[in-house]
Amino acid sequence: MLQAEVEVEVPFHDADPMGVTWHGNYFRYMETARSALLDSLGYNYRQMVSSGYLWPVVDARIKYVRPTTFGQRVRVTATLTEYENRLKIAYAITDVASGDVVTEATTTQVAVHGATGEMSFVSPPVFTDKVKAALNATASSQ
Repeated sequence: MLQAEVEVEVPFHDADPMGVTWHGNYFRYMETARSALLDSLGYNYRQMVSSGYLWPVVDARIKYVRPTTFGQRVRVTATLTEYENRLKIAYAITDVASGDVVTEATTTQVAVHGATGEMSFVSPPVFTDKVKAALNATASSQ
């Protein structure tokens, strides 16, 4: 299982007038964790573009379990759950102090040929090879 974690402190400007984190800001927190995960694979957004593929998000699902507020520290864990035909990542956002889950989500991205705009029905080897290498490295270290 490949995953990355980041910690975020909810900034003042992310809270609504009721003092609760505005729901759309969770996607930015997830993006930070997703970027950390892709960085660990050596295939972040710059490498995607350089490889000739774009990876738009085609589906996002989120479940808000508990609210968060200004100043609260949360841990965002991004876990790669599918990679052969699409890039699917599961997220768990937990309160750092209590460990309680505050949000769960998934995003799905697909490979699109940058030059033609055509969607690929399988993930390109430039991506799957990096995932397999990371999985092998993880297995070797255990």
